[in-house]
Amino acid sequence: MRTKRYLGLVLLITLALIAAPTAKHSNNAVKPVSAEGETIKVYTSWPLTGGTQAVGDSMLKAAELALAQYEEDHDGAGPAGFNVEIVGLDDASPTTGAWDGTIEAENAQRCVNDAECMVYFGTYNSGAAKVSMTITNEAGIAQISPANSYAGLTRACETCAEGEPDIYRPSGEVNYFRTNGTDDFQGPADAAWSYCLGFEKVYILDDTQAYGKGLADEFERHAEEVGLEVVGRASVESTDVDFRALLTDVLASGADLVFGGFVLDSGGPQVIQQMNELGLFEEGIYFMGPDGMASPALFDQIGGAEIANDYVYISFPGPLPSTLESEKGVRFYEGYVDTYDEEPDPYAVYAYQSMAVILDSIERAGVADRAAILEAMRSTTDFEGLSATFSFDENGDATVSGFYGYAVGDDTFIDGTLITPNMNETCEVATD
Repeated sequence: MRTKRYLGLVLLITLALIAAPTAKHSNNAVKPVSAEGETIKVYTSWPLTGGTQAVGDSMLKAAELALAQYEEDHDGAGPAGFNVEIVGLDDASPTTGAWDGTIEAENAQRCVNDAECMVYFGTYNSGAAKVSMTITNEAGIAQISPANSYAGLTRACETCAEGEPDIYRPSGEVNYFRTNGTDDFQGPADAAWSYCLGFEKVYILDDTQAYGKGLADEFERHAEEVGLEVVGRASVESTDVDFRALLTDVLASGADLVFGGFVLDSGGPQVIQQMNELGLFEEGIYFMGPDGMASPALFDQIGGAEIANDYVYISFPGPLPSTLESEKGVRFYEGYVDTYDEEPDPYAVYAYQSMAVILDSIERAGVADRAAILEAMRSTTDFEGLSATFSFDENGDATVSGFYGYAVGDDTFIDGTLITPNMNETCEVATD
């Protein structure tokens, strides 16, 4: 495994506070919607088929576990005495296996049209969120994501598109929230981490999507600032399966690292697989990917974890489920394993945490009313999550976020290290 080069390895890094600009508001009226019965529905929307099925299934199970444990703590009762029903929807195309904008819009509209649906819980893909956010915003319904990390969904940034995030808020009000960190932190942190790992020349790939391209843009923006030479940049479509010509260019470029802005169903696993087949790993060229690839499902898709051992690095916005140390974190992990007889996917942590926020918001609202539940979620403060206590800022972002870097070794993710955009300032330049 490539030698890591940290100064002292005493990186007791405090989870970074996200600084964000103030959101704009308006007085546009939204028709109030209240349920008349004792049931409140929470619609989830993320891929439950295709390349990220394992991730989606695990997130849904985590949401169900959060509800079960909440009821266990309240003598079998749901929040404010309501019966909460989770309606799991799939936003993946049966043809491509990847998220589909038409299906995502239909899912969001289905929630809006159901008077019992009080919260829209999704999405997994940032591009899908761009579709549903305007629908839920116009309807005045709370939307919370367990995984979206594209910064432009909630605030402007240097690599964000013009008009973001206001274009997703036609009412002028903030109705969208997330409990995980964002790419304008992850991309620079990955670049600084790459430098600390000893890499010098990087070839950047992306899948053209909001998440993958946005993350690659952030990585590239920071790479040369920290001392990395960008020797190439290319975009690929998720339908591409043969990357041999592209990887031949990578080999000729002199790169010692490929950074890929991918998720599991947008080409990342195939790139790793073909880097191995074409001998790039043997030539000393490594691969680094973001949280969209941080799943045990990655190993199945590349043909076995042994292919990635010692040559692949992955970042993720937090500790892995089995390493959670808080009382709530341990309860989640042990409860998940006991209930489902399997290990939770890393993003199950945020699905559980987001569902807990939903239940807390319903409890504090005390009524089956969309506006009241939205306002309760908006005012979430000092919420005890699985690894940290956080609030929502004026943009809907969690006020505490941190990313970890993991190597692949021993057929699993190992050597979790807190990473930050400025960690390059504390690591020494060393030879292999």
